[in-house]
Amino acid sequence: MIQFGIDIVLQQNPSWKKQRIALVTNYAATTNTKISSHKSLVENGFNIIQLFSPEHGLDIKGADGAKIKDGKDSLTHLPVISLYNDKLAPTEEDLKDIDIVLFDIPDIGCRFYTYLWTMTYLLQACANYKKKFIILDRPNPISGNLSLAEGNLLDEKNCSSFIGRWAIPIRHSCTLGELASYFNREKNITTSLEIITCKNWNRNMFQPDWEIDFMTTSPAIKNIQSALLYPGLGLLEATNISEGRGTQEPFSLVGAPWLDSNLLMNNMDSSAVTISAATFIPTENKYAGEICYGIKYHVTNLHKFNSLTNGLLLIKLIKDNYPSNFKWKTYPTNVNPSGKNHLDKLLGIYKSEDVFELPIAQFNQQLKEINNTENWQKKVSPYLLY
Repeated sequence: MIQFGIDIVLQQNPSWKKQRIALVTNYAATTNTKISSHKSLVENGFNIIQLFSPEHGLDIKGADGAKIKDGKDSLTHLPVISLYNDKLAPTEEDLKDIDIVLFDIPDIGCRFYTYLWTMTYLLQACANYKKKFIILDRPNPISGNLSLAEGNLLDEKNCSSFIGRWAIPIRHSCTLGELASYFNREKNITTSLEIITCKNWNRNMFQPDWEIDFMTTSPAIKNIQSALLYPGLGLLEATNISEGRGTQEPFSLVGAPWLDSNLLMNNMDSSAVTISAATFIPTENKYAGEICYGIKYHVTNLHKFNSLTNGLLLIKLIKDNYPSNFKWKTYPTNVNPSGKNHLDKLLGIYKSEDVFELPIAQFNQQLKEINNTENWQKKVSPYLLY
């Protein structure tokens, strides 16, 4: 069975466990036997005196992009400081009584999933305030196979934001521990950093290979299917097409009241995925209470499915066939209140809407350029831990 960083540190009984520890976590972070990480640490004598939580809050129930308030944990009665509020990083005051910042949050392997960027703010804060930063590493659920990485390196000058601060691909094929090591050196942050690695994981594994149930990581990522589809179908946030939020299958369902399911089914590549007609009524978000027509995805070949290409081709198909219905849309959040330029921030490409104006032959050529990740593989390989 896979052992997460949390499982390893509980076995190690490290010398620093009695120091004053701030733990950055949420309820998705558990041991491999599904016991809450922060509860396990406290019960095993680790001196946790403060909790920090990312987007969606400690209980992972906060709506996408909604501010999260400070609070108190019902399991341990520890104070919880939100890092998705008016601040994204702990202040000097927050860390003044802390010796070690311990990080344990599951990621899903996609650049615009914000837990990664919370980690980078902590990396910098620990450098600024001279605190030790320890990451309890976790496997990448959509695999660590770098040949499956997808997407261009983000344009930092024009597209940097909290859903993509620095230049990595959309699907990065790394663990957060590996990315922390990469950024610490490449961005010259020089934090005192320690990674407690996982055991029994190899880079070709996907979450179903772990023999551990998938833990919901946020309200819209309920299962491995959502995680696999998210790097491509997450782009629908920047459109007026429903990505299935407000249903039981977000990021597996795609639709709108004006779409024809048959058009989508007959024009999408189904070599690594099953595509079926779908009708659904979202309870929130786009088209709440309206009947939407579209498709449902189920990834059947995890090793061959290219989520980003699928998402880009889907948007292009709908835009070209429904020019009067399709619209680009703002996506207001705590970190981008106006919601403007959301597609640029997601794709990491400046003026990215222009790509969808290209004739299909040129669009397909652009896709090849977007999906060339050879440079990323070379850059990150010295920092790989597995």
